[in-house]
Amino acid sequence: MPLLPTATAAFACYMIKGQNEPWIFNNFRFQIFIMMFKSGCIALLLTTSLMSIEKADAQSLYMPADIKKAYANGTRSADGNPGKNYWQNKATYNIQLAVNPPERTIRGVEEIVYTNNSPDTLRELVLKLFLNIHKPGAPRESKAYENDLTAGVQLDDLKINGVSYELSNDKTFTNYFIEPGAPILPGKSVKLNIGWHFDIASSMGREGMADKSSYFLAYFYPRIAVYDDYNGWDDHDFTDGHEFYSDFNDYTVTINAPRNFVVWGTGTLQRPETLLQPEFTARYKKSFTSDTVIHIATADEMKARRVTSQEAVNSWTFKASDIPDMAFAISDHYAWDAWSVEVDEKSKRRTSVQSAYKPESADFHKMALDAGLSIRWFSKEWPGIAFPYEKMTVFNGDDGMEFPMMANDGSFDEQNFARNVAAHEIAHMYMPFYMGINETRFGFMDEGWATALELLSGYDYMTKTYAEEMFTENRVFKWIKDRSGDMDIPIITPGTSLTGKALKVNQYGKPALAYLALKDLMGDAAFKTSLHAYMDRWHGKHPTPWDFFHTFNNTYNKPLDWFWNNWFFSPNYMDIGIGSVSKNPHANMVRVRNIGGMAVPFDVNVTYMDGTKETIHCTPSVWERDTRNAIVLINYNKRAQSVTIGHPVFLDANTADNSYEAPKQPKK
Repeated sequence: MPLLPTATAAFACYMIKGQNEPWIFNNFRFQIFIMMFKSGCIALLLTTSLMSIEKADAQSLYMPADIKKAYANGTRSADGNPGKNYWQNKATYNIQLAVNPPERTIRGVEEIVYTNNSPDTLRELVLKLFLNIHKPGAPRESKAYENDLTAGVQLDDLKINGVSYELSNDKTFTNYFIEPGAPILPGKSVKLNIGWHFDIASSMGREGMADKSSYFLAYFYPRIAVYDDYNGWDDHDFTDGHEFYSDFNDYTVTINAPRNFVVWGTGTLQRPETLLQPEFTARYKKSFTSDTVIHIATADEMKARRVTSQEAVNSWTFKASDIPDMAFAISDHYAWDAWSVEVDEKSKRRTSVQSAYKPESADFHKMALDAGLSIRWFSKEWPGIAFPYEKMTVFNGDDGMEFPMMANDGSFDEQNFARNVAAHEIAHMYMPFYMGINETRFGFMDEGWATALELLSGYDYMTKTYAEEMFTENRVFKWIKDRSGDMDIPIITPGTSLTGKALKVNQYGKPALAYLALKDLMGDAAFKTSLHAYMDRWHGKHPTPWDFFHTFNNTYNKPLDWFWNNWFFSPNYMDIGIGSVSKNPHANMVRVRNIGGMAVPFDVNVTYMDGTKETIHCTPSVWERDTRNAIVLINYNKRAQSVTIGHPVFLDANTADNSYEAPKQPKK
């Protein structure tokens, strides 16, 4: 008598928390199952024992001493919530910038009021001067080309609470340490007045010159580094590989630019009617409620010099509150498109979507439309939270880099790829900006999410096959086809300790697959509930990976530490194989080996001798109790002719053992 007399694909699964899971066992549990069946205990097993079989023993997660300190101090909680003693510091920036293309020198003055909300007395301040990455001799993770090099940021004057501070620009790279005249006590503020100038890089990377009269301005202002509850001052030098970490600040930024130059930027543009001619002001204002793309200014209209106010200098002022950064773009010949999309059905709130581009960039003629459709999809589907900002502008530069409400993207021949790049940068508006993530140390908390979201959104505007091919080519192959030790470094490794290909794999493809595997394991509804809980608890703050892990554990009500350990703390990789396909008096089964050890989902595709086929999907939960071996039961009443295992996204390092062919039966 077979174990499952009618074991079709439907009977090959059982229900746990509404999630279909295949009949799958490690060797020990399979033998227990057989003994219980023979002793008449099958009904008991089906009704009670399966739940206990699948219940994982709680496994504690590694936690470094600095994170432990935060929990001990009550700034973070083991249930995933901010602790009762949580705090973070904040600044108010008022910045004036003079930009006069094609002159490369840009001059600025700013006032910073920085408030110490921590329980600590601050005896020093750390200024971030990111553009010193362009100074000759600056530590870098990539080659510096001659047109990348400048004298960096030159601090012209600095006053602290009105008292002049002696400056030195000679030996400073991207951190500038200041000892204020008096310590900054808890709850107190300090005011800095800074004058500075720099030459914009003549090449285009994250920032720089797109051409002689089109600039992208990012990291252009001296800012106070983050001082947080687990790391203290963020004094890791920017080396052009790792990304950034910022507090949530209030900004007023004015870009003083010559007539005929349009400025796009983060925040709300103040008094646009004083900057644009009436016809263009009307188009601009209409775009905020328009359901179709409006050409605010065409390339021909920009060339005719009739778009902006004809004052010698126009002052473009932008304001934003509780935001981690500001970035701007300027040009006298870029075309300008805009429209808006509804991002919140309840409030009817809309987001302005804009693009600024060279007329010869064919893909950018659809960029405003594509960006808006991505924003609408993110708001309604994944992550399924209303887009957090009032607007989004995609600037036609020569990179793929995100800033609050801004993206600097290159142009591409293939429209789907161009939209894919834009979607990735737009996804960053949630992570890291809405969530305040420390990208420098925990880049997988934002790049991994943006990479997963680019695939999920790609399903909406590409075929499933094409979206997965694009994803695996760009995000998976580099990890799984390179079996060097760099590829096996655990995701949780601080980014500050990594460089090169290990850093990229651990920030992009590998964590993206981890989030996708978690979604597959939990099911969409439970996954979205936990994701929303995490984002609700931590937006506008500074979550660590442990806050994420604990929130999911807390809201899923089922231990997930085994999954976190498997994907984030281990050197595992993706490689499964068929151990055997066999039929005995009790079961017809496929034994699957997990050579790489990673808890991946996979499909078992069976073709039977009678020509019928079935596919059994196995979620990562099949590896919960035994990460190395599993048994999947298939139809007992048929004999398998061939079996293949695999997944179109979770690719195998070695596919040679992913298929089985039944031996040919001797002729009678």
